[in-house]
Amino acid sequence: MSFFPKISFQLEVEEYLTKVFRNNELITALGTQEAEHKYQSLLSHLSHPPGFTTVRVNTHLTSVKHVKKLLFEEIQKQFKGLCVPVLEHPKLQDVLLIPVIGPRHDLKKHPSEVIVGAQCGYAVLRGAHVYVPGIISTSKLMKAGDLVSVYSDIEGKCKKGAKEFEGVKVFLGNGISELSRNEIFSSSGPLKGMGIRMIEPVYLSPSFDNVLPGHLFLQNLPSVVVSHILNPQPGERILDMCAAPGGKTTHLATLMRDQGEVIAMDKIANKVKKIKQNAELLQLNCIKAFCYDGTKALSVEKREDEQEGPPFLPESFDRILLDAPCSGMGQRPNMAYSLTLKEVTSYQPLQRKLFTVAVKLLKPGGVLVYSTCTITLSENEEQVTWALKTFPCLQLQAQEPHIGGEGMRGAGLSLDQLKLLQRFDPSAMTLQGTDINSLQDSRKDDLISLANKDCIGFFIAKFIKSNSK
Repeated sequence: MSFFPKISFQLEVEEYLTKVFRNNELITALGTQEAEHKYQSLLSHLSHPPGFTTVRVNTHLTSVKHVKKLLFEEIQKQFKGLCVPVLEHPKLQDVLLIPVIGPRHDLKKHPSEVIVGAQCGYAVLRGAHVYVPGIISTSKLMKAGDLVSVYSDIEGKCKKGAKEFEGVKVFLGNGISELSRNEIFSSSGPLKGMGIRMIEPVYLSPSFDNVLPGHLFLQNLPSVVVSHILNPQPGERILDMCAAPGGKTTHLATLMRDQGEVIAMDKIANKVKKIKQNAELLQLNCIKAFCYDGTKALSVEKREDEQEGPPFLPESFDRILLDAPCSGMGQRPNMAYSLTLKEVTSYQPLQRKLFTVAVKLLKPGGVLVYSTCTITLSENEEQVTWALKTFPCLQLQAQEPHIGGEGMRGAGLSLDQLKLLQRFDPSAMTLQGTDINSLQDSRKDDLISLANKDCIGFFIAKFIKSNSK
């Protein structure tokens, strides 16, 4: 059941992806019809939000049971007594899952309209209210307190401040305006704060504005899995090479019980500031964040002993996470992907530069985990093939927990190698809505199984370094 249109790409990107998902290995294994069905299903899934909200509990400060109880009470309050379960994940002991209700087909549309930008729209589909910076256009007579219907301008064609918009727009639900049109588009400068309080979103999931900020962290399920696979131990020295905004960094520090050292790097200063803020909020002291380009993080000269930041000497880290910059095609929801083919294909060489530095910085016997939130072969399985050929010291390792599917055919890897990889593929399940009645009738195990599949597109590979050559 597809509520939104399939994700759209620029023509050259669409042609590129069609070849990826119709590669010879895949067609031979699945057959043309099944391969095509899986690809079309993936395109439909990408335009819809995941079926569950994933909450990682900050076990450094509190227990999962305590947060589960508080969350259940908060959700009942937000949903006006609607009984939506909060589920503990059996394989991820610090994760709580909240089913998303929707899409809701029975919502009445109001004459007063608000148009928001695509990114704001995607946040609304995952439980957020509408904040003023995300508003592009409103009906000309909108006042504070009005009932309004909210739409997303997925193609970015609406002009700021327009009084009506006839372009492609997607209905996100209904809300109450907190401000008038005049206040939103005031000449005295952009306002901050909430613009529309959503009361009937198409997808009903809880808002986490100021909800237990030090006790939980909102993350996509595969992003939580990554840190568990790296499995950092207390007292170790860990490197998170491309760390912003710090979700995985803080998770690594929590898994280490804040004992040892987590070095977090990102080359954008504002993003590094965000890592530090998250570490402070979650009260983690073993994190040291630096504004630095990961491709230059290997020191070619002897360092001063007291220097704690990058660049680092070879073989300085016990474990390294390379959650690499990528084309981001696995993110959901996304209805109109804007990158050009040149931009999409620019990531593979950058990832290889970062990977090469990571291998050199890793101690013999150390673990390197490589991950992306995209669906292409070139940034995922092809990178594994390249890494194994380029670095004989690396061996692919089994992943625990293994919750996603195996790797995708098309990069020349053996079936045994593909089984060691973890690819989260949203098309692995049927696109279906969830209503409150079907939720009450569902078994917990079935819901967990659904949550493991109905998440963003993601890829994980785990390597061990056997020697220093």
